[in-house]
Amino acid sequence: MSMPWTYAGLKRNALGLVISGCFFAMLFALARNDWANDASPIRTVEAIDATVKSAQWGKGSHGTIYVLFLENGSPVLINDDRPHLIDSHVSIERVTRDNGFIFYRFPE
Repeated sequence: MSMPWTYAGLKRNALGLVISGCFFAMLFALARNDWANDASPIRTVEAIDATVKSAQWGKGSHGTIYVLFLENGSPVLINDDRPHLIDSHVSIERVTRDNGFIFYRFPE
């Protein structure tokens, strides 16, 4: 009876198997984190001022990713479909979920 695999074959492919397994485990962990954040209700929404510094246009339905600097100089990334002028001062929202996750968005 012949075996479909051998010890030598497993040793030869071990690195690829470990890397593939780690990749899928990382994808699952990231997806689980997104599921938890989407399920957590919004606790607070604060209006803050920021300045648009740059934009990266996406492909398809991803919209445009904007780099903004907050009042204290911290940079944030926001994905939005609407156009915003570079170097313009805008009002954005800091959204905090019950689990402590914080994200920024343009007001609707």
